[in-house]
Amino acid sequence: MPHESRVSPRRKYAPRMPLEQRKEQLLDAALRVLVRDGYGNASIDAIAREANVTRPVVYSAYDGLEPLLHALLDRTQQRAFDQAMRILSGLGAPVNIDKWVLDGASALIDQVQSDPDVWRPILGLTKGAPVMVTERIETTREELRSYLASGLQAGLELRGGPAIDAEVLSHLLLATAEEFGRLSLETPPRFSKQRLVDTLSTLLAAVPPGP
Repeated sequence: MPHESRVSPRRKYAPRMPLEQRKEQLLDAALRVLVRDGYGNASIDAIAREANVTRPVVYSAYDGLEPLLHALLDRTQQRAFDQAMRILSGLGAPVNIDKWVLDGASALIDQVQSDPDVWRPILGLTKGAPVMVTERIETTREELRSYLASGLQAGLELRGGPAIDAEVLSHLLLATAEEFGRLSLETPPRFSKQRLVDTLSTLLAAVPPGP
């Protein structure tokens, strides 16, 4: 019986695309790797496999893993910040502070659920995040908290009632919003948006308005 030689199939070349488009493709692939496998398993090989390209294609867009991850952090941080600011600015003036808080919490849960890969690293749900990442996330949190405190101060003045420290309340509400986001991603059947918002509504109603 004649010997049959086996020839390994040649890997298909990645289709050519503009550099900026290639960079976005690789950042998308890197984000999927991080969300699924954690920071400790991110590598040029893993990202190349996820994007279905070769290592040289990755290196043609980024000089190495660290510059790629820095670019991904920049993009993820900016997207999360922009989404959160759209929610806060879209709420308008806090004429009714209770409604303002509830609408914001509801909108944030919707946003987190619609773009989970962006929010999982921001909410600390990606394993093995290095200090650089946690420090950048904390900077973004502080910017959002400061904006939130300003809105709360204006709304509390209109509401009257017992004096409440807007700065302290902003920390409390931001932590609550982040936990709502985590619960809605990790256990959505158990912690539905309606259940979370209804509970927050009950808590807000327990604080009496002014005369």
